[in-house]
Amino acid sequence: MKLAVVGATGEVGRMMITCLEEFAVPVESLTLLASARSAGSTLYYADTALSVRELTSAEMREPFDYVLFSAGAGVAREFAPLAAASGAVVIDNSSGFRQEKDVPLVVPEINGNLLKGYQGIVANPNCTTIQMVLPLAVLDRLFGLRKVVVSTYQSVSGSGHKGVATLESQRAGGSENGIYPNLIDLNVIPQIGSFADNGYSQEEEKIHFETRKILNNWNLEVSATTVRVPVIYGHCESIYAEFASEVDLAVAARELGKAESIAFEENTYVTPRDLGNSNDSHVCRLRRGTGPNSLCFWNVGHNVRLGAAANAVRILLRHAQLAGRI
Repeated sequence: MKLAVVGATGEVGRMMITCLEEFAVPVESLTLLASARSAGSTLYYADTALSVRELTSAEMREPFDYVLFSAGAGVAREFAPLAAASGAVVIDNSSGFRQEKDVPLVVPEINGNLLKGYQGIVANPNCTTIQMVLPLAVLDRLFGLRKVVVSTYQSVSGSGHKGVATLESQRAGGSENGIYPNLIDLNVIPQIGSFADNGYSQEEEKIHFETRKILNNWNLEVSATTVRVPVIYGHCESIYAEFASEVDLAVAARELGKAESIAFEENTYVTPRDLGNSNDSHVCRLRRGTGPNSLCFWNVGHNVRLGAAANAVRILLRHAQLAGRI
């Protein structure tokens, strides 16, 4: 298959290249694209040196099978439709198309069936949403999900390289806030994105909308509080969920333990330091909630892998399988 990665020199773009290799995607040719500033740099795929080319309209009119975008919503809105019009399936990691009615928002383990016969742009969900909906979808099938209350603890790499640089600068003694509204070192900041009139932040509203769309349940009650924490990689979430029927914790544990892309830890818990190169959603501390129809759990995922690059590559693989390309 002929593939392209847009935003290849960024952290998620580089991880997409790594995941293409790790997931053994059958790549016939791989084109790496980025801004004019990054064009000419060299990246490696399967020990092969590839020169990064400048993203242009002409490049997007090339006959690619799949184009992975990780270059921000503005770039995606400008260039992704060109690639789609030229016949490529575009998998976009930005927020640019997630709320478009006719654009599927996909976590393959949950709603990969939407990719069957589909041609065009596919939206990759927000990192925090992906890791949370994987276990919620399992529990929804078992007990009928009705309400979710989640508090997130999100690493600085979720803000990109500038977030990591800000934390490192402050740990070295710097006193500038950097890209955050307050110091992040030895601190937590309960704001990710600007606040809307209803008091919720942009990141919180993403979780509200995307959870309902992926689970195809527009009556689902969702309330999120998103917090930035001084961790480099790995997002954590404390999740409370209510259901239509009584929860059997033993059944929940058994089914979570069998589920695809979920690592269920029954007798311990996982922290961001434990993630390594994991592409799974880690579910820990499963326990009863406030009543028989509720439960709580601790959820950890690698935001650059599971929350971005790995899910994008899994979308590619699922579409290719359904299309008979692999």
